[in-house]
Amino acid sequence: MSSETDETGPVDYLVVEFPGNRMTGEGLPLLVDLVDRGIIRILDLVFVRKDRDGTVTGVELSELTGDGHDDLAVFEGASSGLVGRDDIDEVGAVLEPGSAAGIVIYENVWAGPFAAALRRGGGRIVAGGRIPIQEVLASLDAAEAAARA
Repeated sequence: MSSETDETGPVDYLVVEFPGNRMTGEGLPLLVDLVDRGIIRILDLVFVRKDRDGTVTGVELSELTGDGHDDLAVFEGASSGLVGRDDIDEVGAVLEPGSAAGIVIYENVWAGPFAAALRRGGGRIVAGGRIPIQEVLASLDAAEAAARA
């Protein structure tokens, strides 16, 4: 293992749907800030569009930067090859017609040194996952309601 991969943090992905192709760009400065502060590293950033007729297409970042999303230009070339046509098709299958989605694959850089220390100590990850925020909020609401009862 090279020293670069030895320090690699966990890699996650997010798919965010924009109903009606309404991408305001409001989250872009926050994404750039996370990268600038070294918290995450963008490995892939891909946009997908599903037309009203159901046709699914990948959208190049250069196509979006001309639509008032100039902040996206900073991610031009962010392509590790982890997102393939099958991933685009899978995302397209769940999109509503007339919508778009962003697929972002990112490394949790902040966790790299911790993960490397665990590996050096003989540890290995045997499970991982993510709890959807809707489940977290529902659980917190239930706990709060039980505490009031």
